[in-house]
Amino acid sequence: MAKNRIGRINEEIQRELSALIRTVKDPRVQGLVSITAVETTADLRYAKIYVSILDQAGGDQVIRGLKSAGGYLRRELGRALSLRYTPELIFERDQSIDKGAHILSILEGLGSPDDENQA
Repeated sequence: MAKNRIGRINEEIQRELSALIRTVKDPRVQGLVSITAVETTADLRYAKIYVSILDQAGGDQVIRGLKSAGGYLRRELGRALSLRYTPELIFERDQSIDKGAHILSILEGLGSPDDENQA
């Protein structure tokens, strides 16, 4: 029962933060920034926010900008959600897209065994 509640809270935090990121006025937070996942602790004190950034070169600057705007985002999140505690936001860069692309390039480099037999 508790896991289901945490999952719903994670989805709600993700939805609210996705909307709130567009209102951040920090110039470092620009480009296509999306929230890919949220993991909240069982006591709702901390939330780890995974962020996907289209511009790979400025990714570290975007994370710094989000950490700087963390107080604003937490306050607005607390207003939007009716929770006893508003979790402290911990932003991390989501590397899953980069890892997936790397694995795909390795698989394409290997080729299939049928290709070798035909040559």
